[in-house]
Amino acid sequence: MSRWLWQVRARLGYWLARRLFHWPAALRQPRLWQWMQGQYGRMANLGDTQAQGFYGHILLFRGQGLGAREEGLRLLRLAANGGDGKAAYQLGVQSLQGDTRQAPDAAQAVRWWEMALAAEHPLAASRLSQLYRDGAPGLEPDPQAAERYAALAAEATRSGR
Repeated sequence: MSRWLWQVRARLGYWLARRLFHWPAALRQPRLWQWMQGQYGRMANLGDTQAQGFYGHILLFRGQGLGAREEGLRLLRLAANGGDGKAAYQLGVQSLQGDTRQAPDAAQAVRWWEMALAAEHPLAASRLSQLYRDGAPGLEPDPQAAERYAALAAEATRSGR
């Protein structure tokens, strides 16, 4: 099959799987859910940033086991580096929470939330403001930075972003 035809088939399958995702009855069908995940994974492997972010969130929150979580985080990192603000925001949340293998890392959370802010994520500035106001493991409180991010959050709220 030619590469062009393969990509068209992948895009059509992904489009259909995204539509079916909003039907609860479809999500309860194991074979259909497995097919849908295959479509999400195929599109993410083709380098589509939106698909990487979407499937990364699914694997992170609905995946089974540590392998699914790690793959979800990997896909979210790819999407965030591709400009997806929602993925960058979620990576900041995960960095600040930490897990059994990694301690909470506030500096990493700041890095991800600044990427999310650059992509105009609506909550990134307020979370940065709160983080700099309260401090966190590995990050000292910084009232000036907290005020700067609070002003950005207020501006975003006024502009409706």
